[in-house]
Amino acid sequence: MRLSRRGLILGGSALLAGCSSAASTSSLKLAGTATPALPTLPETPVAPQIQVAEARAVIDPHGVVRKDLIERARAALDLHGRKITQRDRMYLVDFQKFSGSERFYEVDLEGGQVTAYRTSHGRGSDPKHSGYAERFSNKPDSHMSSIGAYATAGASWGPQQGPNVLLDGLEPSNNLARQRAIIIHGADYADPAFLARQGKLGRSYGCFSVSHADLAPLRERMGEGRLLFAMT
Repeated sequence: MRLSRRGLILGGSALLAGCSSAASTSSLKLAGTATPALPTLPETPVAPQIQVAEARAVIDPHGVVRKDLIERARAALDLHGRKITQRDRMYLVDFQKFSGSERFYEVDLEGGQVTAYRTSHGRGSDPKHSGYAERFSNKPDSHMSSIGAYATAGASWGPQQGPNVLLDGLEPSNNLARQRAIIIHGADYADPAFLARQGKLGRSYGCFSVSHADLAPLRERMGEGRLLFAMT
């Protein structure tokens, strides 16, 4: 009998089994006086990048991430403000991109810079193993990736996946993330050696699998209460 994946979750911060491989002023004249017109002020060009209002940092100055993905993520920060308590950085996943491409982004909301990583998608999302995610689901045992806004819920450890980061889904498209044991974890099939051999990453059971080398810094920086937003 196959062991149910949800049975491997032990409580709210449980040890998870997780997934296994597989942003003119015109001239004015004061009426009734001989005061000369004020000089025309040059127009200030509008920067095309998204900006953080508080810090005035230009987000993604080199255009690494799709603009609509950043815009949707910024809207999610406002929508889920009570759950997203940490606003120094956010994490984005672009499921339009090929699995061998860098498509998992750490966005510094204070400095504006972006660091890119690779991540797998669920085998149910890519049944032909083309390297592209085509289907998405929140259904248990679908083995598909889910899209939408998540809140990171802290570092954890599972008997199968070892070190990982817990996620809480914040929308109907992913609110069963804990039940489905959707986490961020390291996997051999997301390592550079696998990519070099296969030309694409392997598939997870719906988790955001990253290389073992990338997991350690991500796990340390993510903590709790930061946004992860995935879209296609």
